[in-house]
Amino acid sequence: MDHPLLTARSALVLLLALLAGLAAAALTVWAGSGVPHSVLCGAGSTALGVVFNQLVAPEQPARGSRDTDSGGGARGL
Repeated sequence: MDHPLLTARSALVLLLALLAGLAAAALTVWAGSGVPHSVLCGAGSTALGVVFNQLVAPEQPARGSRDTDSGGGARGL
């Protein structure tokens, strides 16, 4: 195993998204909603945190990775 399963950036984004989801779920419970509504609210905010991060700053492939061709440009699909 030469490389980790998640990059440091991916792990940080996932952790912050999960914390935001837990906070949203806790606030929803505190507001008096039921548990199913709170779970949906927390899951939605977690997903939006991850998607928003990818929209704002997509992760760039590392130099020398398989995602780049010999000319230095990214390969198209």
